[in-house]
Amino acid sequence: MKTFAIRGATTAVANSEQAILIATKEMITELINTNGINNEDLISMFFTTTRDLNAAFPARAVRELGITNVALMCAHEMNVVGSLPKCIRVMVHVNKQNDFIPNYVYLGEAKTLRPDLFSE
Repeated sequence: MKTFAIRGATTAVANSEQAILIATKEMITELINTNGINNEDLISMFFTTTRDLNAAFPARAVRELGITNVALMCAHEMNVVGSLPKCIRVMVHVNKQNDFIPNYVYLGEAKTLRPDLFSE
């Protein structure tokens, strides 16, 4: 077994509790499904949001998905001029077999953060 960090990001349509929770649930569900993660694999999740998102903690969405025995942390992202607004980022730490290859998940406008992952 080896510990891996899997990155993901998405954007919320608004600074509202509902928009933040919906976007976070979609991102985490996709990240878990794409990487074949089960609850026993999970170690922790570290979320950041841009400063324009403060209506809800993204970690709450994880608890609402039924993931209750994982360490969660939320913080604000650096306030860089010109950065992507309404962005939720996550770093998920998991234990997987040594040959595991992480699949990063970037949804919504956050796809612009990693154009190298998306060739459209």
